[in-house]
Order: sequence, then C-alpha cells, then structure tokens
Amino acid sequence: MKLLRYLSIKSKLIVILLIVSGCSIGITAFLGYQSGRANLTDRVFNQLTSLRASKAYQIESYFRTLRAHTQTLSADLTVIEALQQFDRAYQQLEQVPISSKVQQELRQYYSQKFLPRLAETEQGTPVLSAYLPPNPAAQYLQHRYIATNSYAVGQKHRLDAASDDSEYSRFHAKYHPMFREIIEKFGYYDLFLINPAGKVVYTVYKETDFGSDLTQGAYSESNLARLVATVRQAKQKNYAHIVDFAAYAPSYGAPAAFIAVPIFKTTQQNGDRGTNGINDGVNNGNLETGQLFAAEFLGVLAVQIPVNEINSVMTGNHNWQQDGLGKTGETYLVGPDRLMRSQSRFLAEDSASYLQLLEKLGTPPASLKRIAAYKSTILEQKVDTQGVNAALYGKQGTEIIHDYRDIAVLSSYAPLRIEGLNWVILSEMDLTEAYAPISSFAYQVLISATLLMLLLTLLAMGIANWFIRPIHRLINYATTIESGEIDAVAEINSQDEFGHLAQSFNAMVHSLRVQTNLVAQKSKENEQLLLSLFPDAIARRLKQGEKNIAERISNVVVVFAELTGFVQLTENFTTQESVTLLNELVEAFDNVGNRYGMEKIKTMGYSYLSVCGLSTPYLDHDKRAVDFAMEMLTILRRSQADHGLMLNVRIGINAGDVVAGIVGKNRFIYDVWGDTINIASSLRSACPAGAMLVAPEIYDRLKDLYAFEPAELIELTYDQQLLAWRLKHPAAVG
Repeated sequence: MKLLRYLSIKSKLIVILLIVSGCSIGITAFLGYQSGRANLTDRVFNQLTSLRASKAYQIESYFRTLRAHTQTLSADLTVIEALQQFDRAYQQLEQVPISSKVQQELRQYYSQKFLPRLAETEQGTPVLSAYLPPNPAAQYLQHRYIATNSYAVGQKHRLDAASDDSEYSRFHAKYHPMFREIIEKFGYYDLFLINPAGKVVYTVYKETDFGSDLTQGAYSESNLARLVATVRQAKQKNYAHIVDFAAYAPSYGAPAAFIAVPIFKTTQQNGDRGTNGINDGVNNGNLETGQLFAAEFLGVLAVQIPVNEINSVMTGNHNWQQDGLGKTGETYLVGPDRLMRSQSRFLAEDSASYLQLLEKLGTPPASLKRIAAYKSTILEQKVDTQGVNAALYGKQGTEIIHDYRDIAVLSSYAPLRIEGLNWVILSEMDLTEAYAPISSFAYQVLISATLLMLLLTLLAMGIANWFIRPIHRLINYATTIESGEIDAVAEINSQDEFGHLAQSFNAMVHSLRVQTNLVAQKSKENEQLLLSLFPDAIARRLKQGEKNIAERISNVVVVFAELTGFVQLTENFTTQESVTLLNELVEAFDNVGNRYGMEKIKTMGYSYLSVCGLSTPYLDHDKRAVDFAMEMLTILRRSQADHGLMLNVRIGINAGDVVAGIVGKNRFIYDVWGDTINIASSLRSACPAGAMLVAPEIYDRLKDLYAFEPAELIELTYDQQLLAWRLKHPAAVG
C-alpha cells in the first residue's frame, strides 16, 4: 500500500482495473478448471469402472468356463478310460528294472538342463537327489519322454509315443494327440491325470512332475499336491476346486495355478433297498427298482491354468490404448498376499525402465531377478495400496491413490467373485495422463488469460487516459493560475464529479481573482504610503522585508527648510484651509525634489528635511541641493503672488556624513542624524526669511557657479563657530 502513494492517479487506476480484471479472470479460470477437473475425474473414473467391470466379467466368466470344462472332461468316457489305462500301464512300469544307463542319462538331464535353469530363479542351489524320482515308473517315463526326447525343452509334448514296446507308450500314442489338442485349443498350460494314490500317471507338457508322487518327494509341498489332496479327500462328483498361484518347481519356479476335479466310474449293482455302496465310492439308489449305482473313484483330472489367457484378458492382448487406457492405464489382478496375479503393463512395454524403477523403490534383488527371468510380475510385484486393501475387504469404489510404482493414479477397484480365489481387480490410469486434457485446458487458459491481460492493460490505459483527461485539464488550469494568469477558466461541461469540481475550481479562481485584486490594491496603497513616508530606496528595502535598516552614509547634502509666517496665517484661516495650504506647498516641494534627486526625510510642522545623495549618489549633489532650494524660494514667491500670503522660507544647506535608519518598532520612521544635520539645522535657524545659508564646504564647491557673500558667524551648540555663506540672488528676491 505504501507503494501506491508514489503512483499517479492514472497508474493507480490502471492497477485497480488490472487487479479487478485479473481477479475476475483468475476466479473464472479457477472455477472452470475445478469444474473441468471434477467432470474429467468423473468421466475417467466411469471409464475405468466400466473397463474394470468388463474385465472382471471376462475373468469370472473364464473361470466359470474353465470349471465347467474340467467337470465335463472328468465325466468324459474317453478321459475315464485313458486314466484307467495309464494307471494300469504305470503300475506295470513299477515292476520294470531300471538300468544304470537310464539312471545316468536321467541324472545327466537333471544336472545339465533342469537344475541349472531352476537355480536361476530359486534361492540356494537345488540338490539333485531331492528332485530325482525315486520310483521305477517315474524314472522310466521321464527317461523316455523327457531325458531322451529329441524335442527341445518346452516342446517335449510334440512326441506322441516313445520308441519302446511298452503298453504305456501304446496308450500314450492313442490318447496323447487328443489331450494335446485339448490344451492347445483351450489354451491350457498343461493337463494331468493322477491316480488315486496321488501319482501323476500322465501329463501333456512333460515336465519333471510327470510320473512323480505328489504325496511324497520333491513336489509333495507344491500347490498342485495340496489341490490333489483336497480333491482326493472330497471324492465328490462334479466337485471342482481351484488353487491359487504359487511358484511351481517343474515349471522352473514360474507361478502356476491349477484347477482339479475327481474322476469317477459309475457301475450298476443289484441289491435291496438300503444296501450301501462299495467302499471309496458314491452310491446312487433307485428306491422303486431297487437298483444301486456305485461310483468308483479313479483319480483326479487337473489343469494348469494358463497365465497367458489371464494376461490376454487383462491386457486386452496388449492393446491397452484400444481399451481406452491411454499410455499409462492398465487393469490387473491382486491376490490376498498383495501380490499381482497378472502381468504389469509397464514390464511388458519397457522391462528395463520398469526394473530400474523397482530397484529405486527398494524391491529385493531376488524379486527383480525372478521378474527379469520369468518376464512376469505374477507373485513378484507387491501391490499394497489403498485400493487393494479396500477391495480385499469386499469394497468397491474409486480413489486417487499412489500405485505400486508410487505414482499418483486414478484407481477403480473391486473384489472378484471366483470360487476358491480371493482376488481383486483394479483398473488404473496415471493422474498426469488422466488430467492431461485439463492440464492442456489450464495451459490454454493461461495463454488466453495472458493475452487477455495484455488487451486489458491496453484497454485500462485507454480508459485511464480518458478518465483522467479532465484532471489533466484542471491541472493545466491550475498551472496557468499558478503562473499568474488568474483569468483562466476551467471549461468542463460534464455533469459528473469532474464537472462539479470544475465549477468549484472556477468559483475558487474567481474568489482568488477578487482577493488578488484586493491584495494588489492594498499593496499599491501600501506602496504609495511607503513612498510617501520614506525615500524610494528605503521603501523598496522595506518591501523586500528588511527591518533593521541603519547605515552611515558619506558625502551627502542636507537641505533643512522652515516656513515662516505660517503661525500668523493659521489665525486667519480655518484648520482645514491651513492644512490644505500646507499640503499644497509640501507636494510642490516633493515634486521639485524628485526632479532634482532629493529624498524627503520628513516634515515636522513647518520644517522640511531632504537629502541628496542618500540612496543614489550624484557627482553634482551640491548643485542639485542649491537648485532645489532656489526652486523652493520660487514656489514661495509664486504662492505670495497668487494668494497674497505673507509666507516665506529660510533654508540651511550643509554637506557631510550622516547616519540613516529606521527608528521604532510598532510605529517606525526613517530618520537621519548626525553633526551634518545639526549644522544644517543651525544654518536654517540663523538664516533670515527668504534666504539660504550654506556651509563652507558647499561654498568651496559652488563658488564658481553661484554668487555667495559671507554671513555672520554661527554659534554651534558645542561652543564652535561656523562662517556661513549666503546666496545673493535669493536674498535680493526676498
């Protein structure tokens, strides 16, 4: 506010207009930005929620289809028959002796191919003895279908049958093409047939779990083993159970999830009502006919759930932008352990940058190693966010949160309804991308506001110029008045405050003009009064403000005159007539004195004192004084002739130094004094009427110009005598 004091009205007006305009623009832009941001947030949240719901429906539908398909396969007679025949052939292989060559080749496969690759992702060093199958059937089958299989790792399922004469290979050649077609057509990772004892009698993909015993050994603690144990214990028809993802050693530690269903063989038996079925079976009775159907438990059908299918649904086949997720949006699954159950978009698009980011966030090196090895974030990426926690508690909603990359995102979350799995689904987009339109809008508003402010600045300057134009006119008028031209008039014809101000200004100027004229008149009168009381030079000095005027002046001529016969005259005239006559004589003396450069000092009754050379020095001041005195005598003679008055004058003239100054404070006069004045007074007193006496100094300087004659000696007050000289010509006239 202090700064405003130093600004002109124009600048203040511009500042006020810009502040008001800027505030209006700012408030409007802010409200527009907030409204746009809220609408954009709602739109993006609705889009994310819609996409999340769509993906959730697809995943839930996929698992329902998977469950229904496995249940259908478990009831298929071909599958039932295949399990029985593979189980029988497997039992036969348990009796086959295993040669040392077979064992050596199998050990070599584990040592050179399986265990080194497994060690890349597992902590510690895998022990060969822990993974080698102990039973003969498993050793035989893994040797024939894995170790000596000519197909590369990952392609072992291409072999239809081993080149041996075993019954197992004959069955394998019969059923394997069918099962292989099933997993390829439906996108399963692998399919397992497991006998009631928990032995894997058949797999399509031919990994190291082929032929293994899930009840003991290396894989007895795997999630597949737990799933099979659950299904074996349930022994219920149409029972399907899913186990969540876990690291699966046969797949080199990659995450694997499974779904399993029991396989039953139904046989018809005759019996009485109430007859119980056979052991380890399920009995169905027809109470009216008395027929019983015994369901014999043959084993378990298990399918390894394909990760690719889940990722394909969640990533839209890596077409995130086509799904409306832009450049940073993604939809992913999270399990109850707060670990991902699907692929991260950022790993899929730029694995190097993603791994660098995780390293900065403090992700353990082992997790980074597995993510890089599997090229997957399933069971490795921790997602402990507000959205995940809320969804795991059964809530669904939308929030702005920080995701697993510690980046602000718009998140839509909800739990999934999949039997046997406690998963949640999240659909998210980076806040910066989601708000990119509003940021662009804000940028455009900023540019528009800047341009508008520039336009408003020019407009404000124009308005300010127009607004203060009357003020400038008043200022110009005031300057004119200040310069002394008080006749100027402010011509502003508006009816607003400026018009009223102009009227007041004109009234003030008129009053000033009147006052100025009055002051000028009074000043003139005072000047005339000063000139009448004091010499011109002294009057000027008094007007300039000098008060203590006192000085010694050298070489001046003093004329001291005194009227004679005036007392007798006043007896015959009235007072007014006497004063009028005296004024006429004094005025005549003054006029003549001005012509000769005489400065009247004062009049004292009938006396008249004037000095030549007091303010203005003259070279002929003696002559001027004598001529002035002669003019005074002439004036008196003329007055005698005109009015018949018996008036005369006697004059004393002296030259020398005097002291002059202002005497008095409240009532002051200008006076001169000194010996020169006293001698002039003595000469006047000694002079006869109608004559003039001069001091010797005057005589010495003017004796060649005028005729003088010596007069009597004059007694001075300090017992001195002075020889006075009288001018001849005036005496004769007198």
